[in-house]
Amino acid sequence: MTQAESREKTREPLALNLRKATAADRQRLTATMARAFDDDPFANWFAAQDKRRARRIYDFMDVAFRLTSPHGDVYTGDGIEGGAYWAPPGKWKMGALQQMLLLPAMIRTTTVRRMPGVLSALNAVEKKHPHEPHYYLLALGVEPTLQGRSVGSQLMAPILERCDRERVPAYLESSKEKNIPLYERNGFEVTEHFRVPKGGPPIWLMWRDPK
Repeated sequence: MTQAESREKTREPLALNLRKATAADRQRLTATMARAFDDDPFANWFAAQDKRRARRIYDFMDVAFRLTSPHGDVYTGDGIEGGAYWAPPGKWKMGALQQMLLLPAMIRTTTVRRMPGVLSALNAVEKKHPHEPHYYLLALGVEPTLQGRSVGSQLMAPILERCDRERVPAYLESSKEKNIPLYERNGFEVTEHFRVPKGGPPIWLMWRDPK
């Protein structure tokens, strides 16, 4: 049993009142997700590491919200305890218009100087993305003080239940090895261990067949 599993088994689960996030939740949920991703290796590679690092990670998570919220598949709890940001089948890839609209926020996160290298690395990650129709978990985050209380599993549950009902797979990339047992308990399996180029961190590509 890993330390992460031990913590989850010994801490009392917190029951959420799950709901879909709305535009009114954007700032508060982004703040929660920024705290959740403060120690995330991929977020800290994407965001320039300077005195504005915390704000840059906030901007990074705001981009994630803006990418997924139009599809209506962002889940949170009444207390904004965390968020699960999903893209439905065929909607995970940014179109040209989306890229243009999000470019200013991405530059605020990475800086102009780092942007070409970051985009090149993101393209390499994108090439690993499966082509089979699937639900894509872009981001899963839990308020740090609530981690280990089954919040993440609850946040994922609505879409994973839909995956099983519709017989559609799910996919994610994790840059934190300690989170892999959580995803495995929810039916995901590691398909590849891949290092993001241009100085990026290792990430684990994970796939879930419907149950």
